[in-house]
Amino acid sequence: MQVFLKLCLGLVLLVAQYAPGIAVPSSDCPRQCGTVEIPYPFGIGANCSLSVGFNISCKVQDGVSRPFKGDFEVLDISLTHGTLRVFNYITAYCYNASTTSMKFFGRYDGYVGRPSSLYRLSDVQNKFTVIGCNALAFISDYNGTGYQGLGVATCRNLSDLADGSCSGMGCSQTAIPKRMYYYDTTFLKGVNTSEIWEFNPCSYAVLMEAATFRFNTTYINTNKFNDTYNGRVPMILDWAVRDVKSCDVAKQNNTGTYACLSSNSDCVDSTNDQGYTCNCTNGYEGNPYLQDGCKDVNECSHGPCPSDGYCHNIVGEYRCSCRLGKKYVKESNTCNPNTGLIIGVIMGLFGVMVIIMIIVFWGQRIIQTEKLNKVKQEYFRQHGGLILFDRMKSEQGLAFTIFSEAQLIRATDNFNSSRILGKGGHGTVYKGIINNMPVAIKRCAVVDERQKKEFGQEMLILSQINHKHVVKLLGCCLEVEVPILVYEFVLNDTLFELIHGKNHALQISFSTLLRIAHEAAEGLSFLHSFASPPIIHGDVKTSNILLDDNYMAKVSDFGASILAPSDKEQFITMVKGTCGYLDPEYMQTCQLTDKSDVYSFGVILLEILTGQLPLKLEGSEKQRSLALIFLSAMKENNLNDVLVSHVKVQESKELLAGLADLAKKCLDMCGDNRPSMKEVADELNRLRKLSLHPWVRLDVEPEAENLLGRESTRGYDIELSGYPVGESENQPINPRSSYYAR
Repeated sequence: MQVFLKLCLGLVLLVAQYAPGIAVPSSDCPRQCGTVEIPYPFGIGANCSLSVGFNISCKVQDGVSRPFKGDFEVLDISLTHGTLRVFNYITAYCYNASTTSMKFFGRYDGYVGRPSSLYRLSDVQNKFTVIGCNALAFISDYNGTGYQGLGVATCRNLSDLADGSCSGMGCSQTAIPKRMYYYDTTFLKGVNTSEIWEFNPCSYAVLMEAATFRFNTTYINTNKFNDTYNGRVPMILDWAVRDVKSCDVAKQNNTGTYACLSSNSDCVDSTNDQGYTCNCTNGYEGNPYLQDGCKDVNECSHGPCPSDGYCHNIVGEYRCSCRLGKKYVKESNTCNPNTGLIIGVIMGLFGVMVIIMIIVFWGQRIIQTEKLNKVKQEYFRQHGGLILFDRMKSEQGLAFTIFSEAQLIRATDNFNSSRILGKGGHGTVYKGIINNMPVAIKRCAVVDERQKKEFGQEMLILSQINHKHVVKLLGCCLEVEVPILVYEFVLNDTLFELIHGKNHALQISFSTLLRIAHEAAEGLSFLHSFASPPIIHGDVKTSNILLDDNYMAKVSDFGASILAPSDKEQFITMVKGTCGYLDPEYMQTCQLTDKSDVYSFGVILLEILTGQLPLKLEGSEKQRSLALIFLSAMKENNLNDVLVSHVKVQESKELLAGLADLAKKCLDMCGDNRPSMKEVADELNRLRKLSLHPWVRLDVEPEAENLLGRESTRGYDIELSGYPVGESENQPINPRSSYYAR
């Protein structure tokens, strides 16, 4: 028995050693005063609160029980937010018409404790509010934080005010700092309502809860604001257990005074000065300051799960589930079809059907792929791709590539419109990148039946053209309905832009234009005379003469090109080309010859001489066509009127007369009378020598010379536009420096 009693005494002492130092309040302690609940750690009466600072007085006023903390009536206590909502007193400064003097009403201070007190004035939820049309009030905490604040409210009359607005007109609100437990309020006496008492007798100042306040214009000219709750308004106090600085210190305290007794509670550091409060952990609710005070929340009572699902309450949390065939998705809180289960059932019941459908699908896809390949192969065969392959095998040095459609789609970003370099009647040209090299890729618009049959053979011939003044054909794609051509990429602009573009006169000299024309003629001459078989371009114009980095001419765009017939048979084709450059004889007979290119080149010479477009949209037929305007000027000896001004000034008359005569020959209505492109190129070469070496005599038609304002000098000494070095217009010409006929 003695051993048993000793053991019991030891257990009692052991329990006492580890028992909390905070006494559990008696169940007899009142937990309500009037309509206000008083939760622990607050209490009414001895040993009913955590400490003296949490004591609440329950007083009877006007036959109603009301809780008080000091002089402030308590309206609400929040354990979760650590706040006390109380009534604070309004301070008023009013004019007395009977005594003709100002008088103060209400309390001038708010005292909620000392630095060691549990309470602080909430800096987040309270604002120092001043109301009036001539009000200047101070708020200060001299003995605490040392804070001094100022509230100013002004207005001229009631029409300046608006309900709900508290931004200085009739009403202002000022924030306060943290850690305040005391404040004084006073009005500046010199700023009062003695001059405006008829519509604004009083000014008001009070520290109050900002969220519940809404300014009303009647507060200015009546006593309505001061009559609210008998001259009181709500104010918020922040409370906390302040005998330690933070939760970390409180948890390490060995005195057993840690206030968060519930095992399902968390300690929260105070946001207004040192100390802490307690909250129940997520999934629990109740009083964290009592043992077992935090109870599991039955979340299912709030219907957190989908309406077509089930809620299962678990300690500290809950779980949702769905009926058979559906699956709970936590992110969207919905019951969605359980596709895994459905697919499993379908595969089990209809597995064979699914397999058959897959087989049919892939079978159709294979068939469609085979059909597409057959179509591509047929196009390849129609365009002569087999001939190309055979020749490429036999001639291994042939620099020509047959591209697939997929390659060109990748090279042009699926023929993106941003890659377009130009458009014409024969197709669209795109910039592409193949093997890190820029190329020009042309999608032809149409190809006639004859070209379809001989396309491969013609590509083979065109690919062998290697001339510095002809754009090189690098390859083609034949597995499409209309073949795609791949050319070398020429960086600079066209002759058209040099002649007709912006600032052309300042950017390019006439001698450069003449050189470009000569180089283009050399390229066309090569196509006509040295290609085997000869090649007719069919669309010669300034926009088809490209320029490289050094402004060297390269003839391009063989969209309208055909191979000249090898025998004397008539070759008839649809009329193609560009208006203004078309050979009249070709338009009448539909017979394209090498002299058709010569006529078009003659129009190019006119553009260089006149700086005008080959065709205008206004005027009569003769006024619209540059060729007709030129021929008419030649006939009427008025060539000077159509020449571009800076050319007449800068170039010699012999050079211009020679170019005019050459252009006239190229524009002859009868193709047989026109010179060949080789003769044109040779003549341009001679004219360039005249431009470079003015002492060289040039034979020109007398008619052309007369057109430029000169008499024929055939067989006689002639005078050029310049003067020999060292001689001037007023000096006689030295016979040794005269120019002689060849």
